[in-house]
Amino acid sequence: MLGGFDIVVIALVVLIALVLFASVKTVPQGHNYTIERFGRYTKTLSPGLNIIVPFIDRVGAKMNMMETVLDVPSQEVITRDNATVTVNGITFFQVMDAPRAAYEVNFLENAIVNLTMTNIRSVMGSMDLDELLSNRDEINDKLLKVVDAAAGPWGVKITRIEIKDIDPPRNLIDSMNRQMMAEREKRASILTAQGMRESAILKAEGEKQSQILEAEGRREAAFRDAEAREREAEAEAKATAYVSEAISKGGVQAINYFVAQEYIGALKAFATSPNQKTLLMPVEASAVIGALGGITEIAREAFADKDERPVRAGSGSGGSVPFTGQRPEPSGDIS
Repeated sequence: MLGGFDIVVIALVVLIALVLFASVKTVPQGHNYTIERFGRYTKTLSPGLNIIVPFIDRVGAKMNMMETVLDVPSQEVITRDNATVTVNGITFFQVMDAPRAAYEVNFLENAIVNLTMTNIRSVMGSMDLDELLSNRDEINDKLLKVVDAAAGPWGVKITRIEIKDIDPPRNLIDSMNRQMMAEREKRASILTAQGMRESAILKAEGEKQSQILEAEGRREAAFRDAEAREREAEAEAKATAYVSEAISKGGVQAINYFVAQEYIGALKAFATSPNQKTLLMPVEASAVIGALGGITEIAREAFADKDERPVRAGSGSGGSVPFTGQRPEPSGDIS
């Protein structure tokens, strides 16, 4: 049986264990504990092993000092242009001052969520629907500034607010789709018209350049034709002058030669004409024979002058015709 002394020792050991258990507090990393003495805040325990006054001090609040995320539930928001949209989001916050977060506000997370929802309605309600859908970053920045300023007295830092979904009503989505399609068709029509306009301009420019080049070509061709006609006229004038000189010197056969050459050229043109399939001969046969006779006489005189030239050197002879490139061959008399 245990004596009285043993019971006292056991009681002291138990009491010491209880005192140690009550006075030693271990705080995990990322947390802070507030200490209250008789219900009043006295200090904050940091992570690690801490000693408090047993049975007098007690842990008041265990605050998570790590960044925490909260879901902001969906709610309906009426925009400035009276469009109703359903919005939800998320909020990131971090406790910076454990005593203030513990004693300045009750139900800290619920307070932050409600504060965020209220400011979402305020910020998004002051914007048009188009701004709401296209300026999400601007909405997040405005919400962050407003909510962080409001939550500052609670010892909380709002690090980020993100709008997740903005859902307009179905009929509004259909209207927006129709508007978008009409806008795209409008832009497509404008681009098509601009393309046709540019194509017409380029085509007109091309036709203009083509006409300019064609006109320049015609001008150059006309210049060349005029130059050729000038050369031909000069040659014809020289030939006529030679013939006239021969006639003036008494060479009547030169006229027959000139007329015969033109007459035979006309017959050749008739014979080679694409519309002429049949040519009846003789065609003024007597005139042709007479012309040929003239050519024969010219040839005879030319050969006679050639034979007499060594004897009659220095004397002029009438009736001579200059050589034109084709020397007629002598033939017999034509009667």
